[in-house]
Amino acid sequence: MTDPISLPTPDDVLAASARIAGHAHLTPVLRARTLDAAAGCELHFKAEHLQRAGAFKFRGASNAVWSLGDEAAARGVVTHSSGNHGAALALAAAARSLVCHVVVPDGAVAAKLAAIAGYGAVLHHCAPTLAAREAACERLRVQTGATLIHPYTHRDVIAGQGTAALELLHAAGPLDVLVVPVGGGGLASGTALALQYASPATRLVLAEPRGADDTLRSLQAGARVGDLVPRTVCDGLRGLLGEPNFAILHAHRSADGTPVEVIDVEDADTVAAMRRIAVHMKQLVEPSSAITLAAVLANRSRFAGLRVGLVLSGGNVDPDRLPWQS
Repeated sequence: MTDPISLPTPDDVLAASARIAGHAHLTPVLRARTLDAAAGCELHFKAEHLQRAGAFKFRGASNAVWSLGDEAAARGVVTHSSGNHGAALALAAAARSLVCHVVVPDGAVAAKLAAIAGYGAVLHHCAPTLAAREAACERLRVQTGATLIHPYTHRDVIAGQGTAALELLHAAGPLDVLVVPVGGGGLASGTALALQYASPATRLVLAEPRGADDTLRSLQAGARVGDLVPRTVCDGLRGLLGEPNFAILHAHRSADGTPVEVIDVEDADTVAAMRRIAVHMKQLVEPSSAITLAAVLANRSRFAGLRVGLVLSGGNVDPDRLPWQS
């Protein structure tokens, strides 16, 4: 059971915004009339694929690294990641001259592993299961004394991820709906906290791969589902929803009492949306980003006529493995 006292708050998101200023990029909000017409609503894309290290993950990683006291920082940091969080933590750690250990699963995208190593992290390979990743992290934590910066359950990581929503709302103005991808839930739960502070009337919608729909099942059941084996092209969304992330999302309500909604999306629709973004916006994003547009396009009636924010979460795509190539 997650201790409610340990959960981050909207005030933590505000503190994170101040802490990472000067470290994280203020990413642009993009528009595309062609996609507005296709979706039947007004779309505002928060371009986190243009963030440092190529993903929103740098926000949470940077907030966690710069929150460390000097004594803890001297022992370094450790995490597990299939790519984006590992690269983000490595880059944030390098800015503070910290040692960074990253446990990576076999089969991870080569371009993402190269980025992690390029930012100076020490890579440790393990079997491609969550249990193997967490076990390897714990061994390294004990051996090195490094601080574990979990990809999505760490308090400072969650708070840092929420800063993207704050920026989007400031740039785009009031939104009826905000759509973000969900895997482990760091971005989703951080966004919920940001909305609680900055725009309680905005409904939160999560886009999740149909082959990795543990968040949908968890919120429907009112209890976290932890035994699903993810199968999806969205490699950044294969993590299971974390306990603190579930607690925040399960409790979240918009001003009219609407709970968090989860839309499960077929991989084929996500790949098609990824291609649309490349063609109409001239932006190359990951499937884990394009899933937000896919969710809207597959459910036009739910979003018709609304002002909709979407977070494009990352752009670390291997050009040799584009999902629409044969």
